[in-house]
Amino acid sequence: MFKLLQGELYRLLHKKSMYIYFGILAIAYAVLIYVRSGGFTSQSVVEDAVNYFYLLPALAGGFLFAAVYTDDLNSKNLSVLVGYGIDKTKVVITKFILMALVSVLVFMLAVIFHSVMYALLGWAPSAHDGLMLWAIALKYYLTTVAFAVLSGIVVYGLQRTTFAMVLYILLAFNVISGLFSMVLKSFAPTLTAYLMSGISDRIMLAVTSGGSVSMPIIEYALYVVIAGALSVLAFHKKEMEF
Repeated sequence: MFKLLQGELYRLLHKKSMYIYFGILAIAYAVLIYVRSGGFTSQSVVEDAVNYFYLLPALAGGFLFAAVYTDDLNSKNLSVLVGYGIDKTKVVITKFILMALVSVLVFMLAVIFHSVMYALLGWAPSAHDGLMLWAIALKYYLTTVAFAVLSGIVVYGLQRTTFAMVLYILLAFNVISGLFSMVLKSFAPTLTAYLMSGISDRIMLAVTSGGSVSMPIIEYALYVVIAGALSVLAFHKKEMEF
């Protein structure tokens, strides 16, 4: 599995379109911050992170999800891997690890880039601001990985990239979570805290307030493990198209 992960990581890191895409995002982000800099206050560095990082699961995570999960379907590489005798369970786990690794790198760079831009414009984040930035990034990093694993069920079960991407984007923009939240608020409002948005919010709150993070982390882990297990099950039941 380690060799498979190495190969997948090599493939992703040599994907030129990824650097072009994230370069364009970074330039657009820098221009947006500069344009807004005239109205900055001491709270802007954190408040803007809340607004901007909200888009990262869709804008950054969407690209990564496509590169990690759906590119193999389009190129038929997934069929080749299975044809060479690589266990399907190992493929699912490898994709999850790869998504988690590249996503954490992107979110770390986002926090650093955000902080540097504000510092260059005279609004360097304080130590407390820095903690808030990392906590906000953690929230959206966790949702990015979780939504990728959940959408992976469609990748392996249907092996149709369009359906998987649509599902991921709907999850990333909280469309599906919003619908579930509306339904649950009418019948069981306490259950909204156990949606992914609620779990990630509680993790972020625990990090910033110094509270216990163990229970929401366990809930998050169960969410990912169950989604991953369903991906494995769907993959084993689906015949590959060679």
